[in-house]
Amino acid sequence: MASGLLLLLDDIATVLDDVALMSKVAAKKTAGVLGDDLALNAQQVSGVRADRELPVVWSVAKGSFVNKLILVPLALLISVIAPWLINPLLMVGGLYLCYEGVEKVVHSLQHKKAAITAEANESLQNVEVDLAKFEKEKVKGAIRTDFILSAEIVVISLGTVATASFMSKVTVLSIIAVVMTAGVYGLVAMIVKIDDLGLYLTQQASEFKNKIGRGLLGFAPVLMKTLSVVGTIAMFLVGGGIISHTIPLLHHFTEETVDHLELIPSVGSIIGALTPTLINLGIGLVAGAVILLVVSLIQKVWPKAAT
Repeated sequence: MASGLLLLLDDIATVLDDVALMSKVAAKKTAGVLGDDLALNAQQVSGVRADRELPVVWSVAKGSFVNKLILVPLALLISVIAPWLINPLLMVGGLYLCYEGVEKVVHSLQHKKAAITAEANESLQNVEVDLAKFEKEKVKGAIRTDFILSAEIVVISLGTVATASFMSKVTVLSIIAVVMTAGVYGLVAMIVKIDDLGLYLTQQASEFKNKIGRGLLGFAPVLMKTLSVVGTIAMFLVGGGIISHTIPLLHHFTEETVDHLELIPSVGSIIGALTPTLINLGIGLVAGAVILLVVSLIQKVWPKAAT
């Protein structure tokens, strides 16, 4: 009886060790996507009022948890009944990210042109309504983007446990989903509150704290602008990367290009390391531009499709 219990405990310990190891491997493989996720979401929730930043981050975080609650069971179900469907679904998500990235760039350029003429002449009430609408759109956009990035994280994690038992798959995916979501949105909350911390430090008696506070106040807008650019680029990189890995021809082209470039004396290894990123960026830009063009044509032919 005692030996049976010890064997059972040993089996449980072995399973836990396997789960911990697989979770670690999955975390490493999804680290790049998480970096993009962080940049995108920090950029997505920027621009709201200071007193609404944390509530907005919390709203997006809750939406992200809901996304994971949908995606993890769905990924497990698809892996059992229709594993061939995972790549097409990822492809759709990658194309959408590219489209959204190009749309952001175009919108930003149009907004700059119209900025001077669209300034002032609005009442405070209208401004409040616009801010509330702006906040809702920010949350919706962030949750929508998070869904696609979460899908990629879940699928990559699923790939690391493809040969494991079903319960191990469930455990690893659940751990990744919870830890990654809490980590990303915890960091996003810290990033968006840097300016408030800086303002607090400038009001302290210590000159050292004041200096740090002024530094943080100067750093905060630069960081947010940088994240805005990085977040948009990340859309192309992630979307282009998904498309590249889903289409064998593009994937082989990238590998062959890297192999040739690595033969260049002295700088070959550096250029070879940068090439996949640049190719994914190019694929993302082209794919997003093509989809935006198609959507624009559809909206012109069938105006009701735009509503």
